[in-house]
Amino acid sequence: MKKTYAIEVDCPNCAAKIETAVNKLEGVEKATVSYLTQKLILETGGDPEALLPAIRKAAKKIEPDFVLKA
Repeated sequence: MKKTYAIEVDCPNCAAKIETAVNKLEGVEKATVSYLTQKLILETGGDPEALLPAIRKAAKKIEPDFVLKA
């Protein structure tokens, strides 16, 4: 399943680091974080909503001001 979420990320470097971290999470097939569009595109074989807490946790370690709007 592919789902797009609005995010708030402050810099392109942080977006790239967050993308790398999210792609390492179990259950994530592919994640793309775009600084320009402020979007996260998430592809998973299961329920993407179930991954959101883990995604938020991983992203906040990199950028404490990260916001994921579900």
